[in-house]
Amino acid sequence: MSTMTLPEVDTRPETTDQTDSDEPKMFHYVRKNKIAESAVMGTHVVALCGEVFPVTRSPKPGSPVCPACKEIYESLQPGSGGE
Repeated sequence: MSTMTLPEVDTRPETTDQTDSDEPKMFHYVRKNKIAESAVMGTHVVALCGEVFPVTRSPKPGSPVCPACKEIYESLQPGSGGE
């Protein structure tokens, strides 16, 4: 098993999990350059935690974030996010 660094990680989380009220349970961190492509083309993105989904919603301030994505994002070295 090898470890690889994920370049171009956006700080804006995206969502997958849905509730009965059509509000997302939590948002995930995904590569910034894939967000618009997924939203327009309907392609799937891969979150830092490994979740695969199409982008359907944008987070609002205070939205819940996937704990696994947050932990991985915070462990990335500064500058490795491809900003």
